[in-house]
Amino acid sequence: MKGPSRRLFLQLSGLAALAAACAPPERVPTGTFALLRRRWREVTLGTELLDPRAEPYRTRLAELGARARAHRDAMNPTDRSLWPDLPFPSLDATPARLRAMARAYALPGTGLTAEPGLGTAVATGVEHVVRRVYSPGAEPVGNWWDWRIGTPRALLDAAVLAAPHLTGTQSAALCAAVDDFVPESRLDDYEGNSTGANRVDLCTVTLLRAIAGEDPGRAALAASALSPVFPYVTEGDGFYRDGSFIQHGSVPYQGGYGAVLLTGLATLFAVLRGTPWEITDPVAHTVLDAVDRSFAPFVHDGACMDLVRGRGVDRRPYGDHRRGREIAAAVLLLAETAPDADRARWRAMVKGWAVRDTAKPMLTAAEAGDLAFHARLAAVLDDDAVPVAAEPGGHRLFPMSARAVHRGPGWCAALSMASSRVARYEYGNGENLRGWHTGSGMLYWWARGDGDHYSDWFWPTVDPYRLPGTTVSTRRLRDGAGGAWGDTRPPADWVGGATDGVYAAVGQHLYGLQSTLEAFQSWFFLDDAVVCLGAGITCRDGVPVETVVDNRRTGARLTVGAGWAHLDGHGGYVLPAAQPLRTLREARTAGGATRAYTTLWLDHGVDPDAAGYVYHLMPGAGEAATAARAADPGWARVLANTSARQGVEVPSLGVTAVNFWSGGRAGGLTASDPCAVLVRDLGDGTATVTVADPRRDLDGLTVTWDRPVAGITRGHPLLRDARTGPRLTLVFGALADREGASHTVTVRLLSS
Repeated sequence: MKGPSRRLFLQLSGLAALAAACAPPERVPTGTFALLRRRWREVTLGTELLDPRAEPYRTRLAELGARARAHRDAMNPTDRSLWPDLPFPSLDATPARLRAMARAYALPGTGLTAEPGLGTAVATGVEHVVRRVYSPGAEPVGNWWDWRIGTPRALLDAAVLAAPHLTGTQSAALCAAVDDFVPESRLDDYEGNSTGANRVDLCTVTLLRAIAGEDPGRAALAASALSPVFPYVTEGDGFYRDGSFIQHGSVPYQGGYGAVLLTGLATLFAVLRGTPWEITDPVAHTVLDAVDRSFAPFVHDGACMDLVRGRGVDRRPYGDHRRGREIAAAVLLLAETAPDADRARWRAMVKGWAVRDTAKPMLTAAEAGDLAFHARLAAVLDDDAVPVAAEPGGHRLFPMSARAVHRGPGWCAALSMASSRVARYEYGNGENLRGWHTGSGMLYWWARGDGDHYSDWFWPTVDPYRLPGTTVSTRRLRDGAGGAWGDTRPPADWVGGATDGVYAAVGQHLYGLQSTLEAFQSWFFLDDAVVCLGAGITCRDGVPVETVVDNRRTGARLTVGAGWAHLDGHGGYVLPAAQPLRTLREARTAGGATRAYTTLWLDHGVDPDAAGYVYHLMPGAGEAATAARAADPGWARVLANTSARQGVEVPSLGVTAVNFWSGGRAGGLTASDPCAVLVRDLGDGTATVTVADPRRDLDGLTVTWDRPVAGITRGHPLLRDARTGPRLTLVFGALADREGASHTVTVRLLSS
């Protein structure tokens, strides 16, 4: 049967919202909170999805039961602890054990399912923590997050799952404690620590508090307080129209806070469905859009790319795959309440991620963690009616978060930059202390079989001064240099580029961190290569400046030819002979792990003045293909490589692309003002001209292309005037308020 369209879904949601707003709040149907408790179990534990007689569930559930029994038997409440090995305050580990016990109580097949002694032990433990640690008026120590989100959520989760065994007095005491640390007023203003993922977490705590205390007012608040999360933003935390997601004001964070937010929303949507507090805000469609626009572009073969994981990149090996699984789990859960078209597309997408994730197989990893996700994923993998979606090709540019993702045949690349709006890097809580140069043009890339390249101890062992793709001063920096929590934004405004969805011209005006370094970098993303240009590289730090062509975590054979280099099993590099390529093979050790690295770089010397570079990265290319490209210097012609303009022409692809740092001319393109321009001859008598204003300050822009044009076949709302004939002139209106977006005009060419 054909399901509802997204438009109908939103229309019905709007009507439901109006009806809910008009309904008297005290009219809560009998059994509503019992329904919510059941829904919480089903959604978060998958109680209706797991067959406790089938593997792997039989073994995993039995293991959970054994752990819960051990926790129960070892419990020994004293003034100083609940378990002797976990002295108070133990805001994380002690509530986590109580929650594990409650899950063993609620799940089938644990050997302790609905066992009164276990339920009573959970209730006793929750009461003890509330009395001794998490009590009204207690002085919060440590991180605010523990007191307002982490600890109350775990305690409430345990209480809701073991609800039949909590007395009214115990429930009231827990609710009073939560009300003290998470009062309703925490949700009054959308600011500070109450935005984005934190707001969703606070709403989740509020809903659990409502369920534990059967409080309809707080249930309504938990639902309504989500509304500020949904609208697109133009600054600060939240979702942007280009697909960017920002947290901490300036940090791209789909792979951290974003994953938490998506998981939380998917959970709340599912738990509240069919209740008086169902999420019916029509603007909530941004969450559905975000799956495809904000999250999917940054998941490669099941792993979430590190350039949107903030300070979490160096927490543990394979953290990118763990975050990828979290996103996949949230997408499958969100699909259960989404319109049919979204559900079908997302299930196929997740199936593709799981099938291609051979570095850390998704289903196997889920078995050791989230059994509910394992069951949902297993159902998708076993369903022959669900196709395996391939990775989408083409380019996605995120100007509002200074990120770009490009997918070519058999390879993928991603670019991390920084701007006056986007942090160079984030550190905090002692994490990511040496991520200084990740925003200096770090170019990640994966060819076939590279799914664990940045996963397997890359961040602890890589040289932090030689991150691939970056241009940096080698001046030594202290740990955490520049400021905590993303307070590391450079003064650069020209960061972004233009894309037609297939190819792209991307650039950044680079400023070094605690350095005098300044440079202009451009990347032209094509079918089988990224053409990289650098210009105006100037520094007065008294130390060498380097451009790191690559730094691969590999000991594979390196071959260096005349104007090219090749790494077996990885790819190739093409460089003009006038640029001496430096290489280093080394083993690097950290945290007890040793990994081999191959580094290729260009040395610009001490205190360079207007230095530059040109090189081609060819992911997945063989040695013969790399050498052949080096022997064909006309394949990509450099039109300009200065601090005023950088551009290339690739005749075989019909591509001409220029980043105009200032107005002027490069090849056959002229621009009146700083901008990015990408022209593509489509080979069928038509061409596209794509422009963007990365600085977001143009009241108007005129672009001229020295190519005979017969007429405009598809204009653009911002196109104010067009003159065709021997050359094309396009006059655009104000681009300043378009958030650096790309705008494309299609023209019909005059035959020669």
